Amino acid sequence: MRKVLIIGPFPKPISGVALANSVLKKTLDKSNLFKTQIINTSLPFFEESIGKFSFKKFFFFISLNFKVLKVFNANKIYITPGQSFFGVAKYSLFILLAFVLKKELIIHVHGNYLGTEYKLLKGFKKKYFYFLLSKFNKGIVLSESLLKNLTPFISKENIYVVYNFAENFLYEKDHTKDFSKLKITFLSNLMEEKGILYLLDTLLELEKKNINYSARIAGNIDESLKEKINSKIDKLEHTKYIGIVYDNQKKELLDWSNIFILPTFYKMEGQPISILEALATKNVIITTNHSGIPDIISSEVNGFIVRPKNVSDIIEKLMILDNDKTKIKTIAESNRKYFLNNFTLNKFQTKIIKVINESPRIR
Repeated sequence: MRKVLIIGPFPKPISGVALANSVLKKTLDKSNLFKTQIINTSLPFFEESIGKFSFKKFFFFISLNFKVLKVFNANKIYITPGQSFFGVAKYSLFILLAFVLKKELIIHVHGNYLGTEYKLLKGFKKKYFYFLLSKFNKGIVLSESLLKNLTPFISKENIYVVYNFAENFLYEKDHTKDFSKLKITFLSNLMEEKGILYLLDTLLELEKKNINYSARIAGNIDESLKEKINSKIDKLEHTKYIGIVYDNQKKELLDWSNIFILPTFYKMEGQPISILEALATKNVIITTNHSGIPDIISSEVNGFIVRPKNVSDIIEKLMILDNDKTKIKTIAESNRKYFLNNFTLNKFQTKIIKVINESPRIR
């Protein structure tokens, strides 16, 4: 039985990467092929400035280096790093020790910014960034268009595509859903780059037009935006902020809604698990042509692709759906079938076990 050390964020707080790592650990432990240990890199605080240096983050990650001895007891080291220079460099000790000890290093990139960061870096930083990432034996990305993030560092033969998933409890039982009016949900961290401010402005316009809708907003609010977001929500009669949701609360929210909106332009975005969760629970998707999202969402098929930072675009699509409620039902029910054919937990588990179990093809 091989030992895998998983280094990356775990819930709580919740994020797509943290959820994926949590599910990965359970998957490997149940497989009878692997035994896992973890080093949890989740920050004990939430802030929007992901990828930027701060002393709080610096001292937190310095403290994690005391756990480097876990590398000695593992056969494979699986890391989900950040996508900035600091997001990679903070794992230096783990990467270098694993390389020296000839442990298999696997990187799983949950975004589309790593390649961009490499192009923007200069001098020593660029060389060191390459030095660290070139030590990985295998890499994993979320979809085909994201492969370019790892090709500068790892041979194509050792880069794998593993699509994200939604957990079983969200879709094991089909559910009845109300399609009689627009029932909108936003489920993500409430950060400016996730498009929350533009969505709230959209909902205000709906109220001005006397459109019959209800909306529920869920997620962790970035402290720097708290006052602004609360002020906008207070002006809305038919919108509620319901806080952070987990497990059955999340299922109840997504079962309640019929339209999921995520107008993201977040530079670290990959393929939000929340979109897959919304597909699984019969929601029309309204999102942006950003990062790896177009690999899984097609406009006029799964919902609509809108331009980022564009309130009028979102309103236009909502008006189309409001004028034809049967369209909401048709797309939503088709989305569930599409999900079941492509993004179930079982499909993720089968693929990720195969990738981790497989030996690197070329060094």
